[in-house]
Amino acid sequence: MSGEVRKGERIPRRDPPPYEEADSFGQAVSRDGFFKTAINDANQYGPVGMMILLFIVATITGAAIKLLESL
Repeated sequence: MSGEVRKGERIPRRDPPPYEEADSFGQAVSRDGFFKTAINDANQYGPVGMMILLFIVATITGAAIKLLESL
């Protein structure tokens, strides 16, 4: 399937990444790791991990902006 271009498509398809089901978000993180879950979508909790990662990055960015504002 890798490199296959179907009729009407311009971008070649690639093979999907490895995917395994998990029973809970905690099990997904303990088994696959937080970044593999959030960034690589190793299981069905990838979007949840990405939202948590976004919250963490936004909190750090907001704190840095607030800190620089007080200088």
